[in-house]
Amino acid sequence: MIILGIDPGTAIMGYGLIEQQGNRLKALAYSCWRTPAHTPLAERLLLLYNQISPFLIETRPDHVVVEELFFNRNTTTAIAVGQARGIVLLAGAQQGIPVYEYTPLQVKQAVVGYGRADKIQVQQMVKGLLGLEKIPKPDDTADALALAICHAHSFALERRMEDFR
Repeated sequence: MIILGIDPGTAIMGYGLIEQQGNRLKALAYSCWRTPAHTPLAERLLLLYNQISPFLIETRPDHVVVEELFFNRNTTTAIAVGQARGIVLLAGAQQGIPVYEYTPLQVKQAVVGYGRADKIQVQQMVKGLLGLEKIPKPDDTADALALAICHAHSFALERRMEDFR
């Protein structure tokens, strides 16, 4: 199974494409899409969409995974991130690719085994689980890979649970 994790943002949108074969996980591609500073939001969203769509067509992942919106004190940032998430949801739906969502707590639990893990712990586990030489940068890229890993673990567990029903 090929899984694309995306950490949504309007300035930087991290992505991580992994392959799951049984219990083995392999990083296929990871980086981020950036938009120029001081660009109007509508143009940023268009730039991101124009980067995500061809990537989905080229790589044909089985699943797309995006972080579920987490509201903190900065509602302006939360709204912009929500709009970036909408671009991911739209692009996935247009290509007929199922899109799954996980909270930061679920990602930490699945990757580290502890829902209150800090960013460094998550990044170290991403590096280890994927056999990478170094922690992916920027943080958005590591977060996207963590989302993909979370889905690989969660989806496999869900399938096993269905076998018992």
